[in-house]
Amino acid sequence: MIRETIVLVKKDNVHAYVQAYEYIRDRILNGELERGTKLVEERLAEEIGISRTPVRESIRKLEQEGLIKQKRVVNPSDMDLRHIFQVRILLEGFAARHCASFMTEEALVKLKECVDIGSTGNTEEVMSANNEFHDIIVGATNNPMMIDIIDRMQSIIYLFRKTVVYHKRPFLIEEHHDIYKAILLHNGDEAERLMKEHLQNDLEFCLNRMETQQ
Repeated sequence: MIRETIVLVKKDNVHAYVQAYEYIRDRILNGELERGTKLVEERLAEEIGISRTPVRESIRKLEQEGLIKQKRVVNPSDMDLRHIFQVRILLEGFAARHCASFMTEEALVKLKECVDIGSTGNTEEVMSANNEFHDIIVGATNNPMMIDIIDRMQSIIYLFRKTVVYHKRPFLIEEHHDIYKAILLHNGDEAERLMKEHLQNDLEFCLNRMETQQ
């Protein structure tokens, strides 16, 4: 009974952390929390309806991801976004090449499922499948340093993912299919080239969308 209670408390803590992280992240990315705004833990905890601890953990995570500095909002510039995405292009390009030689059959099946959902799912399902597609490829490298670097870019990746999915970037799903096929056929050169082109297309599409909204 005590063990079950501890498990439930841990689940509640995780839920509160995710809730706080997504709430603060989305308000920053939507422009509701403007550049320079000081984040007050007590106020945010009251707004969300949770304790201060998950709010503090969320702020720490967003500081790692570059959206907060010294508890103040830092909205990345276009150049910041380009620099961040250049790192992602290099890492995920390498990851795609690696997968063409070493990805397991089980991971290949999951990757194909992501591509299929991208073609048939609703917006939220496509968002989730898009996320999983890239996570499977990076995770398949079994490189903890690479995985950690990508993890620290999650807020920016989320911003781009949301933009390309919600605004239906042309050829998004077709590009996923082509990357999957190159990996399936063990063509490392092609898998790397296609992944780099895919992410570059995401970057340009998002920057164009942001420019038109200013």
